[in-house]
Amino acid sequence: MIDLSRQKLSRWMRSQFGDRGFRLFVRLTGLAALAALLVGVGIPAMATSDLLASDPPAVRSFDADSILQQGKQAYQAGRLAEAAALWQQAAEAYQQSGDTFNQVRALNYLSVVARDLGEWENAQVAIERSLDLLHNQPQLDTRGTILLAQALNHRGSWELAMGQSEAALSTWQQAEAAYDRAGNEIGKLGSQINQAQALQALGQYRRSRAILTRMTQDLQSQPDSTLKADGLRSLGRALQTVGNLLEAKAVLEQSWAISGRLGITTDTGATLLNLGNIARELQQYDVALDYYREAAARGGTEMAIAQAELNEFSLSIATGAFERTFALVSPLQSRLSQLQPSRDAIYARVNFAASLMQLPENPNNNPRLLKLAAEQLATAVGDARQLRDSRAEASALTELGKLYIQTQQWQEGKAATEKALQIAQAIDADDAIARSASQLGYVLAKGGDRAAALAAYATSFESLQSLRGDTIAISSDVQFAFKDSIEPIYREYTSLLLQAGATQAELKQARDVIEALQLVELDNFFQEACLETRPVQIDTIDPHAAVLHPIILNDRLEVILSLPDGSLQHYSTSLPSDRVENILQQLSSAIYLGYSKDKHQPVAQQVYDWLIRPAKTELENQQVKTLVFVLDGFLRNLPMGVLYDGRQYLVEQYGIALSPGLQLFPEALEKSQLKTLAVGLTEARQGFTALPGVAVELEKIAEEVDAQVSINRQFTRERFQEQLDAKDFGIVHLATHGQFSSNPEETFLLTWEDKIKVHDFDRLFNSPERSDRPVELLVLSACQTAAGDRRAALGLAGFALRSGARSTLATLWSVSDRSTADLMATFYDRLVRSDAKLSKAESLRQAQIQLLKDPRYNHPFFWAPFVLVGNWL
Repeated sequence: MIDLSRQKLSRWMRSQFGDRGFRLFVRLTGLAALAALLVGVGIPAMATSDLLASDPPAVRSFDADSILQQGKQAYQAGRLAEAAALWQQAAEAYQQSGDTFNQVRALNYLSVVARDLGEWENAQVAIERSLDLLHNQPQLDTRGTILLAQALNHRGSWELAMGQSEAALSTWQQAEAAYDRAGNEIGKLGSQINQAQALQALGQYRRSRAILTRMTQDLQSQPDSTLKADGLRSLGRALQTVGNLLEAKAVLEQSWAISGRLGITTDTGATLLNLGNIARELQQYDVALDYYREAAARGGTEMAIAQAELNEFSLSIATGAFERTFALVSPLQSRLSQLQPSRDAIYARVNFAASLMQLPENPNNNPRLLKLAAEQLATAVGDARQLRDSRAEASALTELGKLYIQTQQWQEGKAATEKALQIAQAIDADDAIARSASQLGYVLAKGGDRAAALAAYATSFESLQSLRGDTIAISSDVQFAFKDSIEPIYREYTSLLLQAGATQAELKQARDVIEALQLVELDNFFQEACLETRPVQIDTIDPHAAVLHPIILNDRLEVILSLPDGSLQHYSTSLPSDRVENILQQLSSAIYLGYSKDKHQPVAQQVYDWLIRPAKTELENQQVKTLVFVLDGFLRNLPMGVLYDGRQYLVEQYGIALSPGLQLFPEALEKSQLKTLAVGLTEARQGFTALPGVAVELEKIAEEVDAQVSINRQFTRERFQEQLDAKDFGIVHLATHGQFSSNPEETFLLTWEDKIKVHDFDRLFNSPERSDRPVELLVLSACQTAAGDRRAALGLAGFALRSGARSTLATLWSVSDRSTADLMATFYDRLVRSDAKLSKAESLRQAQIQLLKDPRYNHPFFWAPFVLVGNWL
């Protein structure tokens, strides 16, 4: 569902902006309108507020000071344009009275509100004027130094907004030094968090993580104090932003506990709201509900209480607790009616309306509730216009257009959406453009104007591409609504492109769009835009390989086929997506032990008929030997080798590989003299069963290749890191329990005393000692996808990409370790020792066929789960 209080970003940004300055916090304050609208985002609070109590003491002109205070009040009430005018007036008054420091303070405030309003040039002018005034001072005292640090923080924010990440990092380092000179620890903390976020924008995730880790350790060593509570709260929000949910939860809980012991009530509600959002993302819904209710009880202001109750409202809808949902409608309506016009109030109304629109149809309630939603949105639009808040107006109009569309008032919906798009384009708000343009495309397509609809979707797609990475860098709880608001844009655009008679250009665009969706899903999984892309042409990689992109749309299954000659074909099967998924789940169940060939082969043949049979003639004509699948949806949880043509399995005809997308295709290394590190567990550990066959597996590998073997107690995280750093291992083979999940926290490999999470792989395989020595092949031979997780294969892709390995061989489910030992021995023999110099895909194919021909292991359960991800050569 769509939940516009995601825009609560703006509240935090306004109250914390001077020490935050993350590029996307400004450009994407409206990501609620695009990606979620989830109340109570978990943005890391920069340590101190330049707009509240952090001002250094000063002697002020009474009139100018009064105007400055009025500006604060207007800003905190969400009246941004009014605040800007008052602060401009205050700056001029201080200038006339010769009060330079207070003039700087007013200009600092002005730069913040200018960025909030999207007035980037005005923001820059205010920042540079502040810095010029300070640099012209012969010597700065403590007060002047703090003002300098604040101005530098604002400059860093502006630089990051302009894409100048390295400059922003340098500026925030200068701000930290200024806070240090002034003895302002909380400001110093905020600047360090800013630096961590700038490093993320530069792709330097290990350095960013190191800063956050060091800050955690430093804060833990301090005695309880208000400073420590504030610092931990800021750090917790930062950790939540980068996706370290469990650490964020622990840090926020500690901050809350310290506040309780010291009797601190400030920001307690916001901390509880963040804890609730973390619990929600971890699918601990009862815990999230408790946090939301506690946040409402401790909220203090009507706005804070409303935000907590709106979170409870949306969660009740998401979990189907409709009795509680309907009980909350009247209290929320009453509470929102008491709010004065402000940006927060506007977004709260839009959020409320969006949630009301998500309620299931009920003739007794829906007309009344939809009328209430319309009233909330009309008020939101009116308030936004009164406040001259263009971003909020665009968000409210987009949601109003959606309501009209939902009630099939097409012309009104089109008009409201077009107006929202015009406003979004005028303020260059890519997030708002993406949502309103896609909504317009939907309306135009419904009206039969395909050309105009394609143009609108193209606009939306371009905006999404410009935001790639930004959507995940905002906050982890954006991910709540990924499937409901971002993913449909890609699929609707693809569906419109893949019509009968689609041109080659349209097929190429559809392929690019669906690959872009794959990248965004992985960014969403990692909660970092850490994947560098480089489009490649299939015929330059392998003249005997074809790439298939199966795409599950609402009303059909489409396949785009990329052939070695560079041409594209597409074919489709008209079948609702829920029916497609039902058949895929049947196949998933039927290939487990206990089901005979009579059970799985008919279903496997049906899927073969969808994906392969229409292309069979062309595959033969172009002498294709390898099929590379860029899979979609539940297909990613299935091994393609098990597809059946009525006589043979697909693995008997072609080498098979999987790819997250050809834009992520890694170049292969030389296979000669590849040293191998083989590690694993045979004993039962941490509640997992013993794997006695692993000893045989590792022994056989050592017979085939030059291998260094570590087993059981020798396989610890620390020793594994030391081994990786010590030698150039071309192959790393892990024979241990592991799980792939769509939740990074539940994606892991087991060591003797610990679990290696997917986020740890980046640090293990890309440490400074081996950053220039990538692994050619990573093997994960005893893993499985999480039961009941439709998107579990994201975890497999996560391990593959995090390791930096050119290729990854893994299992989709845990198999008999004896049969695995036989397959691995054959695979390594073909890969390393064969005179034919076989590719990885062909080596795996031959190993699987050898198992298939063994009467003990000819059931797909034994040979099918092995999949090759990445470079198949």
